[in-house]
Amino acid sequence: MPLRRSSVPRDAVHHPVFARFYARISVTADTKGGIAAYREELLSGLSGRVIEIGAGNGLNFAHYPAAVSEVVAIEPERTLRRLAATAALHADVPVDVVPGAAEALPVKSEAFDGAVVSLVLCTVRDVPRALSEIKRVLRPGGELRFFEHGLAPGRAMAGTQRALDRTVWPWLFGGCHTARDPIAALEAAGFDIGEYRRLRIPEKGPQLPSSFAVLGVARRPFVADAPTRDVP
Repeated sequence: MPLRRSSVPRDAVHHPVFARFYARISVTADTKGGIAAYREELLSGLSGRVIEIGAGNGLNFAHYPAAVSEVVAIEPERTLRRLAATAALHADVPVDVVPGAAEALPVKSEAFDGAVVSLVLCTVRDVPRALSEIKRVLRPGGELRFFEHGLAPGRAMAGTQRALDRTVWPWLFGGCHTARDPIAALEAAGFDIGEYRRLRIPEKGPQLPSSFAVLGVARRPFVADAPTRDVP
């Protein structure tokens, strides 16, 4: 695997209580909340070498198509990383779970045909830096598949999201921020935005600050970027 040295500690993210909570609730959301179908849509059509950033407890692994030759799954949180490693043993494609942070991916430049972020950009500390890293490790023309929380369309709920993000929500939910705008962030990072659709999760019932999401694809442009250098 094309690894590189990184100055980021092995456990740059450590939320053991939230990790255990997330591991339980995410499985329920997959089976009863319809999230598994979104994972299937997110990963459909991927091929070649793929990097997944913020793999969590590995619920995406079962949905990778056979055309994927390898998945390098980055997960910074120790508890979730152990669960992801177990899930990798049962995947139909080769999955290597490694520690690392989105802002300093421990892999070489232009090493992957595809990248995946799934409910993770809401938690990273530096979104522009993380997206710059993803762009670096993708080959020109490589796809970034995204399934992310997003800013609500209505002013009232958007205001509520912003207020919660400034106060208790990140503290309660492992650093999650509900009012970020993934599409705007991807555009600012220089990705070409492909098809995407906005979702409400769950589709019925009360609206929560985390109910608003977007699922789609972006691409690293074929136009040559400034030369990238791996950390020696």
